[in-house]
This record gives sequence, C-alpha cells and structure tokens, in this order.
Amino acid sequence: MSEQIVIVGFGPVAARLVDELLPAVRGGQARLTVVGEESEAAYNRVLVADLGVGRTTADALALADAADLAAEGVDVRLGVRAKRVDRARQQVLLSDGTAVHYDRLVFATGSRPVIPNLTGINPDPASPVLPAGVTALRDLRDADVLRRAVDGGKRVVVLGGGVLGLETALAAAEEGATVTVVHNGPHPLGRSIDRGGGAVLAAGLRRCGVRVAGNARSTGVEHNAPDGGFSALLLDDGSAIDGDLLVISCGVRPRTELAEGCGLSTGTGILVDHRLRAHHEPHIFAIGDCAEVRCPDPGCAACRNAKGPSGLVGPGWRQAEWLAGYLTLLAEGKAAEADLLPALPPEQPAVVVLKARGLNMAVAGDNAADPWDEEALTAGAVNGRPRLQIAQWADPEHGRYVKMTTRGGVLEALVSVGMPRTAAELVGLFERGAELPADRSLLLRLDGPDQIPGAGTADPAGTVCRCAGVSGAAIQGAVEDGCSTVAEVSKATRAGTGCGGCHEDIKGLIERHFQAAAA
Repeated sequence: MSEQIVIVGFGPVAARLVDELLPAVRGGQARLTVVGEESEAAYNRVLVADLGVGRTTADALALADAADLAAEGVDVRLGVRAKRVDRARQQVLLSDGTAVHYDRLVFATGSRPVIPNLTGINPDPASPVLPAGVTALRDLRDADVLRRAVDGGKRVVVLGGGVLGLETALAAAEEGATVTVVHNGPHPLGRSIDRGGGAVLAAGLRRCGVRVAGNARSTGVEHNAPDGGFSALLLDDGSAIDGDLLVISCGVRPRTELAEGCGLSTGTGILVDHRLRAHHEPHIFAIGDCAEVRCPDPGCAACRNAKGPSGLVGPGWRQAEWLAGYLTLLAEGKAAEADLLPALPPEQPAVVVLKARGLNMAVAGDNAADPWDEEALTAGAVNGRPRLQIAQWADPEHGRYVKMTTRGGVLEALVSVGMPRTAAELVGLFERGAELPADRSLLLRLDGPDQIPGAGTADPAGTVCRCAGVSGAAIQGAVEDGCSTVAEVSKATRAGTGCGGCHEDIKGLIERHFQAAAA
C-alpha cells in the first residue's frame, strides 16, 4: 500500500520537495497531494521585486507547472487554504469543505511579511488590511502594483532598510521612480553591517538615486490621494514623507498558526528535530521558512545556540532534498534504513549579498568589533583560542570599503562594499573556513585596475550559486554540454533559480567559454 504524503504550502521549498518526490510517485510508492493557498503554482518569490520593475516575467519566475504535475499523478489543490489539521484522524481540513488523509504531513507554509503597527493600517498579523497604495511585495499581484508605479515614474517610499527593501529601492530608482528608503537606525542593514560599511552603503544608495531617511521612526500612514490611497508616511518627529506607493519591507515571520492550532510545539517557527520531524509527532514534518531546527533533547550541543529559520531559500531547498530521500525510504517500507540516514547537517552562517546594478555588497558573520577596540579583540583570547584580528580599508569618496575579521588567520566575518571581486573571494574563503593570506592587501588588488573585468575567482570548485549549492565546475560542464544562456544553465543545474545574485557570474562563465572556443 503506497503512502499518502500531503504538503501544505506551495512555495519554492515545497516545489523542490515535490520535484524530489516525483520518482516515488511515478514508481507507485507514494501518493502526493499539494495544497497551495494562491491560485498560481509555485514561483520564485525572491524575485517578485524584479518582476515589479519589469526586469523579468512571471513565466521566468515559475518553479512548477500544475498541469504537468497532475499528469505525473500529483494531486494539486490551488486556491485552497488548509483550515485545520486533525492529528487523531490524520486529516487536513480544507477551506473548500473537503478533507485530505495523510500518512505523512509536511508543513511548508513559509512566512508572512511583518506589518508594523502604524496608524491607518490594521496590524492584525494574520490578515493585515493594507489600504490602496500600500504593499508588502510578496506575491504576483503586489508586483503588478509596483510595476504600475514604476512605469508611471511615481514616488515610491520603501519602509525598512533590509536587503530586500534596498534591492527594491535600487531597481525602482534605476527604472525611473523617485524612491526614498526610510529606516530606523544610523544606517541601512543595521543588524548586519558595521558602522563604516553602513555609512559607505548609505552613500552608495544616494549615488544611485535613492534618497535615504535614517533614524526615522514611522508612526502612521496618510491615505489622502484622490483614489483614497496612500499619500504620505508619518514620522514621530511630526514630519511626513510624501509618496504614491508605500512598500513595506520590515522582515518576515514564520507562519505557524496551523501547526499551533493542532497542538504542535513552536518557537520562532515549528520546532523540528534534526530529521525535520515535529516534536513528539513522527507523522508530521516541517521545512523552509516555517521550520525551526531545535531538537527536544535539552543536552544537544548542536541546538544550544540554534537560531530560528534563516528566511533564505537555499537552506530550505537543502531541507527539501534531504526530506525527500527520508520520506521515499519510509514509503518503500525501509524505516530502518531511513533511521540510519545521516541527519541533516547544520547550516553554515548566512552570507548577506546585495544584488543591484551599480552597488555591490557582501556581509557575513559578526563584524561589529573595530580594529582599535582592544576589549573586543582580547576577549576571545581565552582557553587557548587565538585573539581576533581585524583588517579594515575604506575609500568613501569612491564608495569602497572592506573589513575582514579573522581568528587564527581564518575568516570569521566580512564586510565588502563596492568591491565585487574582493567580495566574491572573501565569501568563498568564509564558506570554506579557509585562511586569509598573511598580506590582506592582496585581496584588495582583485578589484585593482590591472585585473581583467569579469575574471572572477580562480577556483572552479568554488560555489557560484549558494542557494542551490552549484559549483563553477558544474556550470562549466553544462555550458560545455550545449547550454548557452542563463535560463538553459538554470534548467540543467538549478543554478540561478534562487535569489538571482549569481546570474552575472553564470553569464560570465558562458561568455568565457565561447570566447575560448572562438579563439
């Protein structure tokens, strides 16, 4: 008897899980039902802002085709919401009045945007009521709203100084909108970047045509436009920032209400163990933005400093691939083999990369310490651990800044603004846990005038697409097999199907291959 697997949620992470489970469906070991609240099948939500400024199409964002999946035997329910989970009967009750039985249930409910408590906006986190001219830029309809504003050269106000808000602001400004970023703090990316890098980043935003309002606390919105839509963002000092569209980009929060409603344990997200199983519930799993990997064993060293969901698509995809292998073994009746599978390895610290034309930035690790902060530098030199060392270089006039924090020569944190090739090399060293050269200035020379533009890093084994974990060698192999566009490489390798930050690198590998072939 085949197992019935039900996936609640149909975003990018669920799409990867479905894709990986298709062999089991074709072989008859598993029956698969996917429940999606939106009327569209899974698409790349990370690139909704690119769609909103006209740089891509809805077809290019698509990650699944409902008709194709149905032809494979997958039961796809679109435009339907899961209302309740009955764990005793192992059923998911849907908004259309039907119920779906499960042997294994996977929560892939993702996250919802954080809506600040502002006058003029209903702050109910489950169903915020956004007035006309206010969007959180999460779905295809939000992209249409942004597209109309950008095409009309309107005034766009972006509330929030996170990376997605900055990317939206830069893209909208380049396409003709008048854009203001409003954030609460001395500089954008306040939680991720140090003071020097933040100052250079803010200056870079202004050079790209984006106005920046820092240290600004928002209190409400006015909607006095002729159509009753948004007209101004109100600040606590009594001032207002006029605009035609407000884009709220204040982070996301895991969607856990369905799991909480059926009695599952939750923290920031749905609590799961290292096999992605919900606590004390062997039939239910969670992956992606809604899942918090923190096992129930209080003595687990790996979970002692565990954090909530990363909010990045790459870790979710790796969870989906691992879970598909685990569920396939269970569906084949190989529970003993499934239990012998190595647990999902913990994720490495995230690298924050700003993807924008004309402004390059990469940040990773705890980079708060200054080179002259003796207390911070010596605090780590205990129990035989080497002390921290910091190398810092700034050229604010030209928008360039680099900071490298090492311990025993190994890179622990980095900031790079306006230095794309240096950033690429530093990110590679950080992810490999490699030592920096003794002369740190060698890294700065990667962006020197004597370097060939687009040369990239020399290591072909280095990861080009961090979201999908695809190396330069794999991309090169796809190009040698006949792929000649980014889209073709993405289809063959999955590289570039996440945040899109590696598209230029993929394009460079393709161009270098054909230049060499022509020579």
